[in-house]
Amino acid sequence: MTGGEAQRWWETRAFALALVLASAIPLLWPDVPPLLDLPGHMGRYRVQLDLAESAALQNYYGFQWALIGNLGVDLLIELLAPVIGLEPAVKLIVLSVPPLTACGLLWVAHEVHGRIPPTALFALPFAYNFPFLFGFLNFALSMALALMAFALWLRLARLGRLRARAVLFVPVSAILWVVHAFGWGTLGVLAFSAELVRQYDRGHAFIPSAFRAAFHCLSLTPPIALVLMWRSDAAGVTTDWFNMERKLDWLGMVLRDRWKVFDLAALGVAGALILWAMVDRRMAYSRNLAASALFLSIVFVLLPRIVFGSAYADMRLAPYLFAIGIIAIRFPEGGGRRLVGVLGVAGLAFFIVRTGGTAVSMWLYDRTYDRELAALDHVPRGAPMVSFVGRHCVEPWAMNRLLHLPGLAIVRREAFSNDQWFMAGAQLLRVHYRAGWPFVGDPTQIVTHRRCRGEGWRTMSQALATFPRDAFDYVWLISPPPYDPALTRGLQPIWRSGRSVLYRVERGASTANSDTPAGSDTRPIR
Repeated sequence: MTGGEAQRWWETRAFALALVLASAIPLLWPDVPPLLDLPGHMGRYRVQLDLAESAALQNYYGFQWALIGNLGVDLLIELLAPVIGLEPAVKLIVLSVPPLTACGLLWVAHEVHGRIPPTALFALPFAYNFPFLFGFLNFALSMALALMAFALWLRLARLGRLRARAVLFVPVSAILWVVHAFGWGTLGVLAFSAELVRQYDRGHAFIPSAFRAAFHCLSLTPPIALVLMWRSDAAGVTTDWFNMERKLDWLGMVLRDRWKVFDLAALGVAGALILWAMVDRRMAYSRNLAASALFLSIVFVLLPRIVFGSAYADMRLAPYLFAIGIIAIRFPEGGGRRLVGVLGVAGLAFFIVRTGGTAVSMWLYDRTYDRELAALDHVPRGAPMVSFVGRHCVEPWAMNRLLHLPGLAIVRREAFSNDQWFMAGAQLLRVHYRAGWPFVGDPTQIVTHRRCRGEGWRTMSQALATFPRDAFDYVWLISPPPYDPALTRGLQPIWRSGRSVLYRVERGASTANSDTPAGSDTRPIR
């Protein structure tokens, strides 16, 4: 394509804006975005907002602000929740992440190619990637912002405003680190690779180009001091290096959501497009973005699975390898005009089908959330409650999105929930409900039907037999595995839906009628 050609429909600003806005469609319906870890994070947000005024929360939790590289949504909640409420604020923030990701990808593509290639449309559904659906919200927000920052980095270089870029990216890098350190690190990799190619294109040899690129990236290095302060007194191991089997699994799961065939077919289309561009002379790769994809791939291989106690570090990067690889595809002058048009239509169809499927999946998960959360209508404010959520030893493709649903008991009832994380240096929340020990934090809410090899989860029967009944007034079983009904003696069911049930602990009550049949006069309210 030459710069003098008329704009195609997919290259216009109006169409790009429509794509960005359409990226939010799957999240419009659910009142609580059904991301696996999100309800647990929402519980922490409630504590940070209301701890000082809530005697109920003070019974269970502590919270101490600190400067860590994982605060993006936490700080936005401080700004938005007092104005519109916690749950609307969370939904607004989550709703913004896919459009910001799509905007970043399209902007980067435009800066590199001079226009948006039709193949870029295939990259946009990667905004709903597995790490995002897993609920790594600060990470996903930081990656969206990193793509936007990378596009600005490229634009300022194209305009020759290198001094302005050096000054501007000192605060940009610091802000991005505060949102999530991973986004800052990714921006550094992208910026260095792009600057390396730019210096090489200016006629410098490879080694001098690398040194010059490193010099230009010095404006991105101030957060290194923040990293050293953050981790100097923080615990958490870094381990599981070069687990290539798991890394290959992550590559196959980048679009994992609900339907395995649907998700793998979409990934297959994207992968086929990347391979096709390698062999078809009518297509080529931007050396700039090809270098970025190569550098990110190296980082993906080198990253361990667990960094400073935080799991799935390498998995989080996998979707962006595909997205960068796709937007790197370009059509050199003389490329097939008919092919370009066909790929534009195919890209739009891919975006519509994938976005529509994700919207249906979110709607179905939202129905499950609503059905389970009806239990909270029967929980008094401030109640000490222990929750047990059933899961399989090996999760099916459609992962259980309920594992941190108990966190919403904190949000809506200021109740105690045993699903919260507390890792030194990674979380600001502390649990001090000693009476409930050891059922006070993640993963004690996870229960299985049988013992799972290599995992510390209790079976459903073990959990019911050993939790301290004197410490809790309510027991919430969410989609539990089978268990011996005798273990519920002394627990009065007050709500039931399917297999899920909410019990009230009856202290001193006779156990003869403690497990009231669902068909009795005290049938749980639906």
